Amino acid sequence: MNANDFSHKVRAREKLVGYWITLDSPAAAERIARLGYDYVVLDAQHGLIGYQGLMTGLLAIDAGSAIGPQSTVGLVRVEANDPTPIGRALDAGATGVIVPLIDSADDVARAVRAAKYPPAGVRSFGPMRASLRIGPVPADSDDATVVLAMIETPLGLENVAEICATPGLDGVYVGPSDLSLALGARFPGDPEVEGPFEEAVELIARTAREAGIAAGIHTFDGESAKKRLDQGYTFATVASDLAHLEAIAATHLATARS
Repeated sequence: MNANDFSHKVRAREKLVGYWITLDSPAAAERIARLGYDYVVLDAQHGLIGYQGLMTGLLAIDAGSAIGPQSTVGLVRVEANDPTPIGRALDAGATGVIVPLIDSADDVARAVRAAKYPPAGVRSFGPMRASLRIGPVPADSDDATVVLAMIETPLGLENVAEICATPGLDGVYVGPSDLSLALGARFPGDPEVEGPFEEAVELIARTAREAGIAAGIHTFDGESAKKRLDQGYTFATVASDLAHLEAIAATHLATARS
């Protein structure tokens, strides 16, 4: 699955499963990418990854994808809704961007413009690695580039209908930790807001479906990802490298000492 295939699957609302990477470890990213996930996200907002790590991480995803059971594309959760980090992530070879802290349709429009070349947007031409993967023609790049908006704030939830209706947006992506805090949680996963949280998750999926765009969500394990896909989400990301590393290490330690 190349960038064009992935973008078409996202826009067709086909079910996709991905993985989340926070560590600057190209060797680990390569191994994850060969497992058969549809996409792997490099987290440039909260992850421990600088720009050099972002580029080598995308290289590693391509390398792992080439020897895996299917092609896997690299996405980037950018650090901010700004043309510079969005353009740099795409120039480095990302197939798409996940843009955080989207509050309104105007925020979405800015993100879309940052990801598209003129006349549709304001992306500066300097595709670097992207030209090797998609081609140097701006219109082709625009068509293959996926833009996803995170729904994770009180305003984002309140304005979800107008966000989903914004032209050029390919999908929304739920950040469950920030969304739960937006609903009054004391901490992510607070059971006191489980009811409102589930209502919000259902609302986002339904609104995206009615708007004809993709709906994605971050989950903490494969079982949760399956639940959300069965619920109507079209793509789900499973956990993260750092969380898995810690959990497996703790499990082995407990077993050894039992």
